[in-house]
Amino acid sequence: MKLTSRIVAIAAVASALVAAASAATETYKIDPVHSSVGFTIRHIVSKVPGDFTKFSGAVMIDKDNMENNSVEATIEVGSLDTNNDHRNADLLSDSYFDALKFPKITFKSKAWKKTGDASYDVTGDLTIKEVTKEVVLKTSFLGFGTGMGGAMSSGWEATTTINRKDYGVTGPAMLGAMVGDDVAITIEVAADMHPAK
Repeated sequence: MKLTSRIVAIAAVASALVAAASAATETYKIDPVHSSVGFTIRHIVSKVPGDFTKFSGAVMIDKDNMENNSVEATIEVGSLDTNNDHRNADLLSDSYFDALKFPKITFKSKAWKKTGDASYDVTGDLTIKEVTKEVVLKTSFLGFGTGMGGAMSSGWEATTTINRKDYGVTGPAMLGAMVGDDVAITIEVAADMHPAK
């Protein structure tokens, strides 16, 4: 076989492998209407809940081997809501999230490890206030289904706990031990299949 023919053959095989790999992975966009990002933190002797109401992202799913999955998400810090306007304003100020300077929280997965029939440890980089730390999301796959618009939908839930001070979300020193350091995060996701263009 001539060199040119070999190069063409190799290129064709490589192209086919890339196409096959792309076909194996499907993109599911997070549906914010049927998803939630919530958190709780201790305040004195009780726990205060809150959530972020604006976020976006996608889960890239390999149905044949979900350990090949990946996920990326962005949260709008300004959408924080704890059901108290004064507390919201305080948390969004430069004492805590400094939302005007750091308007986004991002997560990007690096590895999915199967831990059960439908559970995974999803390891990734969480960035808050331009500080990036590796976290593990304890994730459960809830299944596939057909949404109202006919698109295939996937369901997920995930939990993790972070230390707010690791990300510079410290607050006034005078609060001392009134506010806990650990923040428990609960994520519920419905993600709809995004047609290939």
